[in-house]
This record gives sequence, structure tokens and C-alpha cells, in this order.
Amino acid sequence: MKIKLLGIALFGLTLGTVFYYPQIMAKNIQPVPPIGGHVIVNQKPKVDVVFVLDTTGSMEGLIQTAKEKIWSIATTMASAQQTPEIRIGLVAYRDRNDAYETRVVDLSGDLDSVYATLMDFAAEGGGDTPESVNKALYDAVHNMSWSQSDSAYQVIFLVGDAPPHMDYNEVRYPEIVASALNKGIVVNTIQCGEIATAIEPWTQIASLGQGNFFQVEQAGGAVAYNTPFDEEIADLSAKLDDTRLYYGSAEEKDKMHRKVAATVKLNEGASIASRARRGSFNASAAGRTNLLGENELVDAIASGTVDLNDIKKDALPEPMAEMAPEEQLSYVAGLANERADLQLQIQELSEDRDGYLAKKVEEAGGLRSSLDQKIYDTVKEQAGKAGLEYEDGPAY
Repeated sequence: MKIKLLGIALFGLTLGTVFYYPQIMAKNIQPVPPIGGHVIVNQKPKVDVVFVLDTTGSMEGLIQTAKEKIWSIATTMASAQQTPEIRIGLVAYRDRNDAYETRVVDLSGDLDSVYATLMDFAAEGGGDTPESVNKALYDAVHNMSWSQSDSAYQVIFLVGDAPPHMDYNEVRYPEIVASALNKGIVVNTIQCGEIATAIEPWTQIASLGQGNFFQVEQAGGAVAYNTPFDEEIADLSAKLDDTRLYYGSAEEKDKMHRKVAATVKLNEGASIASRARRGSFNASAAGRTNLLGENELVDAIASGTVDLNDIKKDALPEPMAEMAPEEQLSYVAGLANERADLQLQIQELSEDRDGYLAKKVEEAGGLRSSLDQKIYDTVKEQAGKAGLEYEDGPAY
């Protein structure tokens, strides 16, 4: 509906934005009347997951699987009955004398930036069979900003095909995993392929870490169907990204500009199917943090946490700095309505996509041995102890 930008009409549009838009953006977050200018929301449960990935030369297929599936894994973990706050971290590892021994990407709810780094991972190095598994586990346990919440589900998935070096002078996995348990972190292991010397340490690490051990084929064995809905969802998702406006200090805006750069990178370089999975995630309540980031003006005004009149000119987003107040309010309201419409379209297409994939999986016999199903079963079992309930099965 087009509304003239005058008087009561503008006021009505703004009110419509404030009360309608948050219901679309955050179905599981219930705003209450502002107190002191702030909106109080229900505390969400937390899920912290770190993937420790072997990136040596034999792991090319698995790395590609990770690039394709990280969004559906995030969706799976966010599908608990009370939508949790999801953070993901990465530790890539190879071996000493390779280009790097480990590379750490800290836990973050900004999955776009995590994914943009994952896009740069490539399978190189290695040579002798053992790898720097101990160093990678150590970094995952000790060099991540794990949640301090006692009720958070904190989990590591160690993914690789070779055993750890036990001839290096370093802390070894029994001590590292004991530290993980003291922090409340569960450690699971996924062995890719069938190197016999990896089975015993992989099994021991999972047992010591109160986690699960399972084997998959070398490339990971994940479900990887394209759908007729992927391209449209990916395109709508890119348009949804364009509804974001960031305000604040130069430092705050620069931080969000880096997030936007990560979004541009993945929209230009990720596969259509991966971008569709991201779009479905971002259009859900679980994807709100990843979509918006921090200091996002459209959401801040719609939720009542910020009054546009209180923002100084140099803190405004660049497109708004020279606008008159009425133009600023109209601009933000228009983006809010556009965002709500795009999210609804993506949600509807995502339901169609889910139905298509469910039929494909059923036709294939259920794919109970797929990586997707094994991760889901593991998360359902372990997160249940943290009070999270999963019923819908894995997202694909």
C-alpha cells in the first residue's frame, strides 16, 4: 500500500511498522512495554558449537560439504521448541610445517562472517598420516569465547580422517578433553573415511568427552539436493540484506561494514543452494541475530529501543544524513515494510522447499546414515540435557 508522506498518514505508517514488523522479525521474542526506553525480551537458551575441521589435502570433499551445509546445520540446531541463540566457531587444522597448524575463528552469532572465512578454507598440506589434532582440540577448548551460562549447550564436533600426533611435546587429548568437561563442553568425533589408526583415538576422544563417535564417507555423506525454489530464495535473501541500515559511532559502523562485506562475499561466491539455506535461516526467528548484527536502525526503531530524534547526524546511516526528519522516518518505515514482505515470501518458499526435500529424502529411503541425521540425533540427545527439545528432524 502506498501512503502519502504527510501528517496522520505518516504517523499511521510508522505505528504500523512498530507494531507489525517485530512480530515478523522475532516470533519467539515477545516485546513488552518499554521501560526507560528499553524493550525487555525473554532470555533465550544458548547453543555454542565449534567445528574442528581437518583441512589437509585428503579433506577436499568434506570442506566443500561444510561450505554447503553449515546453514542447514545452524537451522537444525535452532529448531528446538524454544528457539535458541546460535553461535558457531571454527578451528581449521593441518600439521606442523604446513601453511598453518591451526586457524581459529571465534564463536559468533554473526554466521555470515564465520562463513566468509570458511569460504577461504582449502584442502592442502598433510603428508604423513597423523595431524595436529591435539593442538586443534586445545584451541577449541581454550581459545574460544564459550558462553558463561550454566544452562548453555556447548559442543565440539571434531571432524577429520587421521589420528593425532602423539610424538609432539604438547598437551594431549585426555587432558584437553578433561578441561572441556570442566567447562561443560561435550566433545563429539566424526571420522571421515576408514583409516584404521584413527578409529581408536577418535573413539576415545568421544568417550572421554561424553560425546558420540561416528564414521561417514570421506566427503562427509551429507544430503545435498538442489531444489526448484533455491534461486528465488537466494535472490530474495540478497534483497533482504539490502534492507539493513547501521548507525552509531564510526567504530560501530565500521564493524557492521565488515559484516556487510562478508555478506557481499558470500552472495557473490557461495552456491545458490547454500545461499538459499542461508535465506531460509535468516528469515526465521533463529536467524535474526545473523541477519541484523548490531546497531541496525530499522529494527531498533520498530522495536522502540531507539528514537530517531535522539540520534545525532554523524551517527546516522549515510543515506539518511542529509534527509529531513519526515523523510528519514518515511525511509525507515518503507524499509521495515519491505523487510516484512520479503521475510514472508522467503518463509513461504522455504516451506515449499522443505516439502520438496522431505519427499526426496523419503524416496531415498530416509537417509538415516547421512551426516545430517547423525548430527541431528547427536544434538537432540545431548541438548536435551540442557532443556532443549528437538522434534522436527534435520534441516536439509
